Order: sequence, then structure tokens, then C-alpha cells
Amino acid sequence: MEDMFRFADELGPFKIIHVYEPSVDLKAILVVDNIARGPAIGGVRMAPDVSTEECFRLARAMTLKNAAADLPYGGGKIVMYGDPKMPLEKKRQMLRALASALRYTEEYIFAPDMGTDEVCMACIKDEIGRVVGLPCEVGGIPLDEVGATGWGVAQATEVALQYCDFELKGARVVVQGFGAVGKHTARFLTRRGAVLVGVADSRGAVHDPEGLDVDTLIRLKKEGKSVLDYPGGKKLDSDAVIVIPCDIWIPAARPDVINESNVHLLNTKLIIEGANIPITEGAEKILYEAGILYVPDFIANAGGVICAASEYQGATQCTAFGSIEEKVKNNTFQVLEAAKTKGILPREAAVQLAVKRVKRAMGYRRWSIFSSAPGFV
Repeated sequence: MEDMFRFADELGPFKIIHVYEPSVDLKAILVVDNIARGPAIGGVRMAPDVSTEECFRLARAMTLKNAAADLPYGGGKIVMYGDPKMPLEKKRQMLRALASALRYTEEYIFAPDMGTDEVCMACIKDEIGRVVGLPCEVGGIPLDEVGATGWGVAQATEVALQYCDFELKGARVVVQGFGAVGKHTARFLTRRGAVLVGVADSRGAVHDPEGLDVDTLIRLKKEGKSVLDYPGGKKLDSDAVIVIPCDIWIPAARPDVINESNVHLLNTKLIIEGANIPITEGAEKILYEAGILYVPDFIANAGGVICAASEYQGATQCTAFGSIEEKVKNNTFQVLEAAKTKGILPREAAVQLAVKRVKRAMGYRRWSIFSSAPGFV
């Protein structure tokens, strides 16, 4: 029990729930971190090696992300143990069991994350209705399909370039993790003149200093293939994506892919964190001391949750994308400007921005009363 509270601090977590349903082989953890600003929105992540610690950290990232984006929602996260490539029917059974188990945990709103998508969220809607990131056929804005998070990462990149000595046009980009976030980020950035020179997925990486065709890579992934099936470029191990020379390096996969043991291998000028907690704090400090600029995860990748919040409030995709552009650009500027003027790490500036908003909200209400919170159902 004491070990479970080693992550606790003045912000949370508010609630931890372990879910076990042996009939469908369901093992999951929900962490509701903080609900001072409203009910918690956070994704359902599925992977065979998730952990309670990872769930804690991701839930806190959502608290900070929602606060930094000035949304009327708190932060939470669910991790499910399992192979996301399992048969869809089995996954649906597990998700329905999960939703049923959390039916009355009304301070948490389900959303898609790594290993789950809008089809999965449709199962949640059918069970309990408290969900975002739905297919358009049932009134949602499919976050992964439209690339909401990738759109936000592209906006953060444009602002960050104001603090660099190069422009987006012709900039060499490497994306680590060519899934829902990575592929759309690459698509948006190359449309604006950047050149994708390296990309990796779980099976390998491909590098071409002359540039990779994003549409071909997206088609291959849609067909269930790997970036290794790309017709050209040099094929590498997945981890080798770290050493590919570039101007902009974008982690868009799992947590802690860059840490103190491999951060020195990066050969880049700018890092935009498309994934949640992709770089350890120690590695971020090393980057800062080496003069490599980075935009923290919950600032750069807030596009998905901004879109989710817009959907929950009945907005259109066009309105949602406008809100993503405005909020992500403004927050990226505030964080990088504060880091520059105060001489502090970008993450420190980002946390200060978010925590200030959370604490202000905590002073206005009791955590146990949220029936009147904006967007609460």
C-alpha cells in the first residue's frame, strides 16, 4: 500500500481503481489524478507491458495537459494489459467489461490512446455513453483518423522554430513511432515543406537522406505492413532511429524512449514530444545543457484532448482544429518564452503554467462535488 502512494503529492492522485474480470482476461488500472477543473479525460492505453507506475505518470501528464490547454477537465488514464493486435471481438469484450466495471466512476471520461481507437470507443458508448473520440457515424470526431494530435504537434513545431536558426521548409524530420500521431505529424509537416528522412515503427526503421514519401508509408501501415516494407531507403533496427541525423526529431511512441543512457546519441537541433512522457527528466536536462531545444509532451501533443473536449461539447471538426491551433501555439510560445527569459528548462516552465491553473481551480471547489462541473454528465 505504501508503494502505491510514492507518487502522491498535493495534486493527487484522487482515485486508483484496479479492475479484474477473469472471464474475459481483463486486467486494468484506472488512475484519476486530479478533478479540480472538472471530470478527468484520459485515454485507454493497451499494451502487454503497461504498469501502475506508467498509469500514474500518464494520468499526471493528462492533468497538466488539460490545465495547460485551459480545458474544464481534469486528468486520468487507464492502462489495460494485453496485445493491442488481438482479435477485435476479444478486444471489444474486454472494453465492454471495463466500461461496465467503471459505469459509476463518473469523474472519468474514456478516450482513445495507444492500442485503442474510435471503434473501441464506440463499444464504451454503447455500454455507458461517457466517452470521446467516437466514429463520425455516431456523432464523434475520430481523433486518430483526422490526426488531431499530429495537427497540434505541427503547430508546436512552427512556434518552436521561432527559437531556432533554421526554417521548416527543407528541414530534415525524423519520426520515432509511425502510428496515429507520427504519421499525421509527418503528413502535416511535409505538406509545409519539411523533408521526412527517417521513420521507425515497432519492427524497424528506414532512412533516406533524400526524403521518404509519406503517402507510401501511410498506405503501407494501413495495409498492416511495416515501414521496413518501404521500397527504398536504408533499413535499420528500430533503436537506430535515434542516431539518424536530422533537424527535428519527433518521438511519437512509448514512454522513456530517450533516457540518460542514450540521449547522447541524438543528432538533432529540435525535439517535439509527440508521445506522452517519451523522454526522462534527466535526459531533458542533458538536452537543455547541450543547447538542444525541446517542447514538452503535454504542451506539444495536446491536440488530441483539445479535440476530444470540443467533441464532448458538441463542436465540429473545423472548430476543434481551430481551437487546437490557437491553444497549442499560444501555450508553446508561453512556455518557450518563459524558459528563455527565466533561464529554466522548458518542462519546468510548462509545469509552472499548468500547476498554477490547477491550484487556482482547487481553491474554488471541493474535490468531492462535481455534479455542476462543465461538461459533466
